[in-house]
Amino acid sequence: MSTTSDRLGEQAKVVTKDLQQMGDIARDAAREKVEELRENASGYYQQSQEKVQGVVSSFEQSIVQQPLKSVLIAVGVGLVLGRLWTWMSR
Repeated sequence: MSTTSDRLGEQAKVVTKDLQQMGDIARDAAREKVEELRENASGYYQQSQEKVQGVVSSFEQSIVQQPLKSVLIAVGVGLVLGRLWTWMSR
């Protein structure tokens, strides 16, 4: 015949074991979510790199195909930025 104290001790062990299992489950779920987020972020990063490379390639093609226009645009942007810089430093 077990005493109330013994039963309480046994129940505490059961509760402790259950809490440890719940903690393990929560940890595993968090790890799975982190891995999923990591994979998604990696995919987005790869897509972004490809888009940036496409834009750079497009700019390079435009410059090669229309060099005079590219130089004139660069000069115009430089003049605007120079005037803006001068105006802001007053």
